[in-house]
Amino acid sequence: MKKKQFTLYGLLIIQCCALSPAVSAKGLLVTSKVGKIQGLRATDGEYNMFMGIPYGKIDKKNPFGLSTPYPNFEDIFEAFDDSAVCPQREQFNKTVVGTLDCLTLNIYAPTCASSSNPLPVLIYIFGGALLFGSDRRYVFGPKFLVKHNIILVTLNYRVGPYGFMCLNNPEVPGNQGIKDQRLALRWIKHNIEAFGGDANKITLSGQSAGSMSVDLHIHSGEENLYQQAILQSGTVLTPFLFLNPGEDGPLLLARHLGLDTNDVNKALSFLATVDANDLIVASENTNLTFKVCVEQSFENVEPIVTDYPVNLITPRVKNISILMGFNEEEELRSYHNVDVRYLKDHDVFKKYIRGFFDFDSCTYTEMKKVMRHFYFGDSEVDVKTTQAIINLASDLQGNYPVLRSLRKYITNGAKTTYCYMFGYVGDRNYMKYTKNITRGGATHADEIGYLFDVAFLQPFMSEEDRRIIDVMTTLWTNYVKYGDPTPEPTDLLPVTWKPVTVDRWNYLVIDSDLAMATRPYHQSMAFLDVFFKLNQKYQIGYHNNNDQNVCMINQL
Repeated sequence: MKKKQFTLYGLLIIQCCALSPAVSAKGLLVTSKVGKIQGLRATDGEYNMFMGIPYGKIDKKNPFGLSTPYPNFEDIFEAFDDSAVCPQREQFNKTVVGTLDCLTLNIYAPTCASSSNPLPVLIYIFGGALLFGSDRRYVFGPKFLVKHNIILVTLNYRVGPYGFMCLNNPEVPGNQGIKDQRLALRWIKHNIEAFGGDANKITLSGQSAGSMSVDLHIHSGEENLYQQAILQSGTVLTPFLFLNPGEDGPLLLARHLGLDTNDVNKALSFLATVDANDLIVASENTNLTFKVCVEQSFENVEPIVTDYPVNLITPRVKNISILMGFNEEEELRSYHNVDVRYLKDHDVFKKYIRGFFDFDSCTYTEMKKVMRHFYFGDSEVDVKTTQAIINLASDLQGNYPVLRSLRKYITNGAKTTYCYMFGYVGDRNYMKYTKNITRGGATHADEIGYLFDVAFLQPFMSEEDRRIIDVMTTLWTNYVKYGDPTPEPTDLLPVTWKPVTVDRWNYLVIDSDLAMATRPYHQSMAFLDVFFKLNQKYQIGYHNNNDQNVCMINQL
């Protein structure tokens, strides 16, 4: 039955595209629920581009607060410009850029998409540590994905102080950037049919902080805005994601910018008048960190993070299929050229252990010793043990949070769950190129170059890279279209990607050759299972404190 459904649906899409009528150079004019929107016809493929569509509006009197839906268009909105960026220090030229008129989204729709033949939709949320990033085509060029006859939507959301200031009051409750995303998801759900999209066949995806954002949506109580999810190298259990809120942020920023006050409301009113770029620089100079927080409950304020995820079950996952994974050496990016002085001056364990656990100093010393012995044996922590450092960091920052979340999804009854490990190294590995990494396997974000038409990677396109692009985009779009990344064997995809089950932890190795395997990094994952179970009561945010594991601490 599955193959018949696959073949019929595929033929419908092919016929739809073959019969697509000619459109003007301006592209399609669509009539959405918010008004008429004019697109552009792409020059590098058979698709229309609707760029810079505003979905939300930020209150200039309180730019740190919640956004609201953008008003309906009275005239035709010309969706020709994807240059909007929320305030940040951008990652390439390291310049401070952005405007608060940034809550926009881009829709890339094959010319065959129509209301009579709606196409599945893939929504992508960018990463960037909640500090930087945008949805611009410069990085997220759509042509590799839309050629498979899906609609791609990318979106902007606030980052840094504007997106993640958390004051635990109704005016600035926290997680505004994630709530921007939710506003965009609602806009897409209500309007995508006008662009030829299937509102009942939406896959929500993201990478790194974007993947963590997807996971936050899965954990939230929001309505059903998507049916499937793709999480690339990030979950809510990643250690850097959460931070306890405090009122010091606005006060420190205001003082740095010229207003000495102890009144948070006065500080916020003052900061609302400050140039956005100046505020970004001030947040850097004051070493302030803005991340996700657990929100308090306020009347008429819709929360999105109600508790630490370690305490939350995910009942909504019963209606969702999940595809998730990580890259072969996630934290190679952080330690590929580590300096010996850094290793002597820094406790390499602290960042990762303290990210998960609230240990007292004595317990931390003991647990650090246990972890050190597992990853380093009796070797000293120095440049000679760089690979061990990469393994430790990759496990705790990337691999284990993904597998831990995977187990949680299965336990809570996810419809179908697929796991992958991306290991291919070519000329389009995104992070290796941007950081000039010449050693090791695929690191964090390297898969981006094989899913998107990244502008600065254009000169690098070997035949093998082209094949991996076809492999990756076919797997991803098969999942978007059919809920199965390998619905039937082909020359390109000769391996059947088996889902994870309670008894068998299958995963697909995506490299020059595709291969199924089971239980990735099983030794270190088994060690971390025991380590986390032993120290469960010390996990940051964990509620059910008890003493049942205390006796085990001294047995290690």
